[in-house]
Amino acid sequence: MKLYHGSLEIVMRPVIRQMNRTLDYGRGFYTTTSEKQAEDWVKRRLKEAEATNGYVNVYEFNERIGLSLKNLMFDAPTEEWVDFVMHNRTERGFTHDYDIVYGPVANDRVYAAFALYEGGLLDKQNLIAELKTYKLVDQYLFHTEAALRTLTFIEAKETSQ
Repeated sequence: MKLYHGSLEIVMRPVIRQMNRTLDYGRGFYTTTSEKQAEDWVKRRLKEAEATNGYVNVYEFNERIGLSLKNLMFDAPTEEWVDFVMHNRTERGFTHDYDIVYGPVANDRVYAAFALYEGGLLDKQNLIAELKTYKLVDQYLFHTEAALRTLTFIEAKETSQ
């Protein structure tokens, strides 16, 4: 399976970096099955960084090995997904021991709904019902070195604003 990672750099050897912000599934290397999602992310970063070029890095994911690791998979927004994302986003120091986490991307529109939930204006069931009306893109988090070894770099496609 091909996976895509948007970056301002060519990333031939993915690494797990310490993040300076909280993310949906915690610390790790994020990819998606959507080349467009990766390209859109690069374009947003280019604007923020006032840079001119970025890259959509393409990898082959060895599913056979990846599925033998400890995985957490969310096929759609569920109560467990909401709880997991909220823990990662709001609990300082929260960690998990999954090698790979898969599920929907909680983008800006999704986070507006999450804000309503956090503020008590939506309960969890209504949040999930709302999220199921959105067309959500997926993401794979590679959280451990063992998980990273399931990725093989194929190429980097240059992207500009």
